[in-house]
Amino acid sequence: MLWIKAFHIIAVITWFAALFYLPRLFVYHAMSKDKISIERFKIMQRKLYRGIMTPSMILAVALGTWMVVDAWEIYQTQVWLHAKLTLIVSLIVYHFYCGHLMQIFKQDKNTRSDIFYRWFNEFPVLILIAIVILVVVKPF
Repeated sequence: MLWIKAFHIIAVITWFAALFYLPRLFVYHAMSKDKISIERFKIMQRKLYRGIMTPSMILAVALGTWMVVDAWEIYQTQVWLHAKLTLIVSLIVYHFYCGHLMQIFKQDKNTRSDIFYRWFNEFPVLILIAIVILVVVKPF
């Protein structure tokens, strides 16, 4: 089970790296005015989302599910875990919303400013902080 946990942590780190970087690309894309930069950001966003972000999410969720199912008798009464799982669901929604925003950029239909995306980029930071506190401190 330690191998599963190790690969789960690796997948989570990779997923979060992409969750931090894709919205930052949205910031720069929203600020871009020239065609070359706009097209470059579209390619970067697509490759990050499809090549790193989504596979990392799938692996992190699959391995996390494996660990929870394997020890369900222990975890079913742990309130901190249920709170963590709720945060993970919100993170998955955020992930797919990033995919939606990427499609808007792809179609050149973005109407939001770089400031919106700067604030949007903070959501996964807050989720990460909450999840780490729940897992390490187990406050309830």
